[in-house]
Amino acid sequence: MTRVVFLLVPRLHLLDLAGPAQVFSTAADQGLGYELEYVAEQEDVPTAQGLPLRASAALPGLAADDLVVVPGWRSRSLRDNGRLAPATLDWLRAHHERGGTVASVCAGADALGRAGLLDGRRCTTHHDVQDELARTYPLATVIRDVLYVVDGRVVTSAGIASGIDLALHLVAVRHGPGAAARAARQMVVYARRNGDEQQASAMLRRRAHLSDAVHRAQDLIDARFSERLALADLAAATGVSERTLTRRFAASTGLTPLRYQQELRIERAEHLITQGATHESAARAVGFQDARMLRRLRARQALA
Repeated sequence: MTRVVFLLVPRLHLLDLAGPAQVFSTAADQGLGYELEYVAEQEDVPTAQGLPLRASAALPGLAADDLVVVPGWRSRSLRDNGRLAPATLDWLRAHHERGGTVASVCAGADALGRAGLLDGRRCTTHHDVQDELARTYPLATVIRDVLYVVDGRVVTSAGIASGIDLALHLVAVRHGPGAAARAARQMVVYARRNGDEQQASAMLRRRAHLSDAVHRAQDLIDARFSERLALADLAAATGVSERTLTRRFAASTGLTPLRYQQELRIERAEHLITQGATHESAARAVGFQDARMLRRLRARQALA
């Protein structure tokens, strides 16, 4: 069980909190083992949208696998709000020093900065306070106009809805992109994995659609991409005919089911090769008979 602890600051934005909380709650409903907690320096927490919240005023002990998320808050500048007691900043810093991950949404990056966790790291925040964050923490490198930035075990996101993208990324890192795609599908949002890079995962890049039958077929291919998968079996699993599945799959993803499976295999093989595997062993690990097919499909993909 991984705990996700949200550290709440007065006048926080509800979506900064609710977006990532919904992602981890959905992942928990799907059996991924998350437990959500909410803490603050005082039990009653006013929000920017006027809805009061209640949280525990006791900072919990944390394990290295736990995650702390600091949602952002409303203020004209970072200095106007968000001040945390030294003991709270020490708690944040100690969690990171013990191997834990800390994340922020929007102005929540300022809390990480106050704890000394942005020094020497890349980070981001809402565009309204990017300049101020860069001035306040000159040892940090503020990346502009991105959804989120990952630097080791410090993860910062731009603001408001980008907290959803940040949380989906963290689910993908821990449980695989297929799990993140399933959570995104349940939430009816686009599954975007990368914040400051081009989308690199076919599992998520090809999920920006709302066809339930195609999502079901992708779920099966994602889980068994190294196996032989007959179109008839995919169609039966999704409850449509082979012809209908092929047509809907192409309309939703731009690929046939076979080409989608090949794209997953190539992507996984390339990852194995970067980790030191030979072309031959990588090819066999993802379901190809030998490296020749892998090389041929990689060359075809490069020309596409």
